[in-house]
Amino acid sequence: MTLILGGSGSGKSAYAEQYTMDIAKENKKYYLATMQASDVDKETQARIERHRMMRHGKGFITIEQPLSISGVLQKMEMTDSDVKAENTALLECMSNLTANEMFIDKIPQSHKVVTDKIIREIQLLNKKLKHLVIVSNNVFEDGIRYDEDTMEYIKALGSINEQLAVMADKVVEVVVGIPLCIYDADIAE
Repeated sequence: MTLILGGSGSGKSAYAEQYTMDIAKENKKYYLATMQASDVDKETQARIERHRMMRHGKGFITIEQPLSISGVLQKMEMTDSDVKAENTALLECMSNLTANEMFIDKIPQSHKVVTDKIIREIQLLNKKLKHLVIVSNNVFEDGIRYDEDTMEYIKALGSINEQLAVMADKVVEVVVGIPLCIYDADIAE
């Protein structure tokens, strides 16, 4: 599993797509889209379209899965015998998935409930794939104190990112388009 982090506009998505293509080689590549495409503003719709254009012709099979990320396994038609098949998936992105899970109801879920659910589902997904690449946002450096619900979301995303980093074989932060390897299990050993 590889975790790719970065701020908004850092180049993390372009890097993640190329990285995924490189490690997948000629095997199946899934793009797990977590942004909810319905009822979104024009800016978000433009971002979705930009991401679609970025991966056009690259051989990704797109699965839209804004909630319950392990649900993609059924859509991939994988069975228990397919554990560690040659399949690769790029999950774009954890910040959207976290927001979707947290704010599914009028009353937001607690950061603990959201974190536990997502980590449990990522562990399941990771067991079923040869490679899992996860993109997540770094939203923690502005120093601003937000409303209670937003702070709960930031806590959840922070906790998820920490746990993913522990699970990952490789952690990369993309800054101004430059990938910086933070951790690589192959080098650490």
